[in-house]
Amino acid sequence: MDVAAALDRLAPRLSPAATGARNARRLSGGASLETWAFDLDDGTPLILRRRPDGALPRDTALPLASEADLIRAADAAGAPVPSVVHVCAPDDALGEAYVMHRLEGETLGRRIVRDEAFAGVRPDLASRCGEVLARIHAIPVEGLPSLTTSDARGELARYEALYRQMGAQRPILEAAFRWLESIAPPPPERPVLVHGDFRNGNLMIHPKLGLIGVLDWELAHLGDPAEDLGWMCVNSWRFGEWRNPVGGFGGYADLLAGHGGDITLERVKFWQALGSLKWGVMCLMMYQSFAAGADRSIERAMIGRRTSETEIDLVALMEAA
Repeated sequence: MDVAAALDRLAPRLSPAATGARNARRLSGGASLETWAFDLDDGTPLILRRRPDGALPRDTALPLASEADLIRAADAAGAPVPSVVHVCAPDDALGEAYVMHRLEGETLGRRIVRDEAFAGVRPDLASRCGEVLARIHAIPVEGLPSLTTSDARGELARYEALYRQMGAQRPILEAAFRWLESIAPPPPERPVLVHGDFRNGNLMIHPKLGLIGVLDWELAHLGDPAEDLGWMCVNSWRFGEWRNPVGGFGGYADLLAGHGGDITLERVKFWQALGSLKWGVMCLMMYQSFAAGADRSIERAMIGRRTSETEIDLVALMEAA
């Protein structure tokens, strides 16, 4: 498919002043999704998010039209997101895709937690993340696209089933499954919209303005608001700044206060531990994909080795409990 040519034809539908598109370049994307940056000839910077022809979505991934609907709902609720411009139709010749405004900032977690350019905004990021999540969690679920509902025990059971299917034998992961099963909180009285992958690395951070965009909504679902807060605190997303539990840049108290003080630290730490366990299982799955020859990229092999990091994190969490 000639994506650049299709975008050029689509340009007049994206902006009244545009007659064409230019500078189309693929930024990233694996087997399931691609991200393209491009500019309209009236100067509008945009992003195309599309599923390649023939690519199968992950079992838990939303259709891209549903993802776009959620971003629009978050935008209407005042959460910082890149505004959706257009959801592609079949005659756009881009397949399953949508177009959104392009934000200018940084998403690389290591830079966000260490570079001097972000020193001025880092102290407020944890509370800002709490505030933004509170807005997302307050979005009325009526009228949202069809979403799955999950809770603590459901997530535990799903990831244990994936773990068993691999035939893995990891004593620390085995212990973590039993420990978390024994302390799992009940489902929330009212499931809320959960982003599902809210973490450092999926946030656009501006060196002057701070958090300006929440990205990657493909894992959104209904569930426990503490899930998003706990995932944000998983050690793997601190990029070496392990003393700052929230994304490598802040503390629990600021995150919880930003959310409104309505969620206990105990509940957040449960979801943090479950997040470390889930990431450990996902790392095993990525290595298995590499070892079986389904994906021979070095990235898959390297990520697979990170299971041991999650095991260290889980031992520390279990010892501290």
